[in-house]
Amino acid sequence: MALKLSVIGTGYLGATHAACMASLGFEVIGFDTESSKVDLLSKGKVPFYEPDLEELLAEQIKAKRLTFTNKVEDLSDADVHFICVGTPQVKNGNAADLTYVNSALESIAKHVKPGGLVVGKSTVPVGTATKLRKRLLELNPKADLAWNPEFLREGFAVEDTLRPNRLVIGVVTDSAENILKEVYAINLKENTPWVRADLPTAELVKVAANSFLATKISFINAMAEVCEASGGDVTVLAKAIGYDPRIGSRFLQAGIGFGGGCLPKDIRAFMARAEELGASQAVEFLKEIDAINLRARQRIIELVRKDLSDDLVGKKVAVLGAAFKPDSDDVRDSPALDISAQIQAAGANVTVHDPKAISNAQKRFPGLTFAEDINSTLKDAEIVLHLTEWKIYREIDPAQIKKLVKSAIMIDGRNALDRDLWRAAGWKFRALGRTDSE
Repeated sequence: MALKLSVIGTGYLGATHAACMASLGFEVIGFDTESSKVDLLSKGKVPFYEPDLEELLAEQIKAKRLTFTNKVEDLSDADVHFICVGTPQVKNGNAADLTYVNSALESIAKHVKPGGLVVGKSTVPVGTATKLRKRLLELNPKADLAWNPEFLREGFAVEDTLRPNRLVIGVVTDSAENILKEVYAINLKENTPWVRADLPTAELVKVAANSFLATKISFINAMAEVCEASGGDVTVLAKAIGYDPRIGSRFLQAGIGFGGGCLPKDIRAFMARAEELGASQAVEFLKEIDAINLRARQRIIELVRKDLSDDLVGKKVAVLGAAFKPDSDDVRDSPALDISAQIQAAGANVTVHDPKAISNAQKRFPGLTFAEDINSTLKDAEIVLHLTEWKIYREIDPAQIKKLVKSAIMIDGRNALDRDLWRAAGWKFRALGRTDSE
């Protein structure tokens, strides 16, 4: 008989995991303490934007493989319980807030059936899983705990869940691994790499991967600064070094840096945990990675002042993009919104457009002005900033929109637009790391 799964926490990770596991044929029940979220998901609606997810979720609810509840006792029939709650950064420090993870473990422990398995997917500091397993066995000696970190890319979460590029399993017992092999049987048949690890290593894989990606992004942004100082072109530099198979071309696009709910908080939590372990020097470089990332945002503001005036009071600035990345409505630690807010704080009149993230952006930055269409955003603008690389912005006709703006000045904060096309249309075009774009 097929395993029955529960998913504790139905935010971005949990809702995606629940819908995808149901689509693989499992009976899945999602749990959340927020009744409004449970009601919305039960209607086949997702409270955030992720391509293909809402359709998949609605299909699985209709097929009666997926249900949602706010009663933890409803999970008692499940064989495997996935913890998918958030681990935000604490308010007054870099460490991860484990309140939700600890609460989830305490809530589910007594409802796990004999031989049942609790599986953590949340990103946590190394050492957390060992503590949670010890606590689970105190509360329920016939249960076990494993750790199975997620590697989802926002905008590709469904694909990454159904067809992961690897499965990392942190376990103590063979029985726990065997249960997870049953959960991921389809992936194993498709020869998805399977990595068995101990609990600490499984936890470290996620934060190490995010730290490496953050390092690569900040590296190319540091090279962009050097290119500007020396007259080089960072896009050509990135292309050249990207051909080296030891380096690769992914994440070598210079711009305003990374944001979102994972990379920034994860590298900071990693530094905080390393310091607790007495290994702070080993990850000292991450402080500079974080600093380079934040500095990239300031460099955009410097370019705005260079093209307009040191005094930005009354200047009309149009911003294309609010989400931290395309194909997402996530605005957590969004570089685009951070830059927009700082420019407005300097006295400018800033109007922001985004195809999906306006509602979330308004909640976080109610003082900014938002427009539902691109033309309204650009109307009489003295400078335009391209800060999130949505496809619709790459498809803009620069000659056409030149008629809308007061000054045809474009700063491409993502190095994603066709510079030659914009310059041919009469625009002054700037991008980080490309000094010949004036």
